[in-house]
Amino acid sequence: MQLLDGKITSDQIKEELKSKVDAIKSNGGKIPHLAAVLVGDSGAAVTYVNAKVKACELVGFKSTLVKLPETISEADLLAKVAELNADKDIDGYIVQLPLPKHIDEQKVTEAISPDKDVDGFHPTSLGKMVLNLPTYLPATPYGIMQLLERNGIETAGRHCVVMGRSHIVGSPMSILMARNTNPGNATVTMVHSRTKNLKELTLQADILIVAIGKPEFVTADMVKEGAVVVDVGIHRIDDASKKSGFRLLGDVKFDEVAPKTSYISPVPGGVGPMTIASLLMNTLQAAALK
Repeated sequence: MQLLDGKITSDQIKEELKSKVDAIKSNGGKIPHLAAVLVGDSGAAVTYVNAKVKACELVGFKSTLVKLPETISEADLLAKVAELNADKDIDGYIVQLPLPKHIDEQKVTEAISPDKDVDGFHPTSLGKMVLNLPTYLPATPYGIMQLLERNGIETAGRHCVVMGRSHIVGSPMSILMARNTNPGNATVTMVHSRTKNLKELTLQADILIVAIGKPEFVTADMVKEGAVVVDVGIHRIDDASKKSGFRLLGDVKFDEVAPKTSYISPVPGGVGPMTIASLLMNTLQAAALK
């Protein structure tokens, strides 16, 4: 068993990005600028957004953090989105999800300019991805593809089972893994909460990508010997024995599953850092298109 260490791989990507930004600076070019909109003060969202800001600093990007109260109206948030769309200095931005229940997330996502949609959630971005046209790939699936490629995981001709069908991870992941690219060219099965023969299908997986949103859902009896397992889930579980008061778990029961695998991503330190790295890659792409 080998770890698919997202921290090591994302650090490699950030070093590459820093070199490119240094070259832009030395040539007097425009420094890439990423903005993040944070509505409310959910602990997990704050931690994630702060990590994005720190990553921008490391590679030499400009970054802007827009903090808004949880009570902000949908109209006022949409006005802020329009403001960011019009700001010529900002190359890309994200609106951190989830949003408060009184705000329509889809409406906000669709209001983001596709030219600045570095999270890759806009219908235009997703449509271009399906057609294999140049676009910003959804950050988490893009990060997983980078993790597989940079760790030398062979995907062509292998059976990939994607667990989960969200438009943020599962659906785009299944499309990317099936595309005629490297990584890609896999035979893909998507399973979800309504799949009846779930275990039968996961046991066939050469590559199992888990984004089901349930802590430690995947157990050893669901995984084939020698499989590659990518755990997308992250859950905060109360734990009084920890200084933080909580511990982080994935969708995979790591200690039980890991010995059966050839490669497995840990939680934390697997997919999370790769999501941030791919967001930076999308932002550099956005800046280059100006």
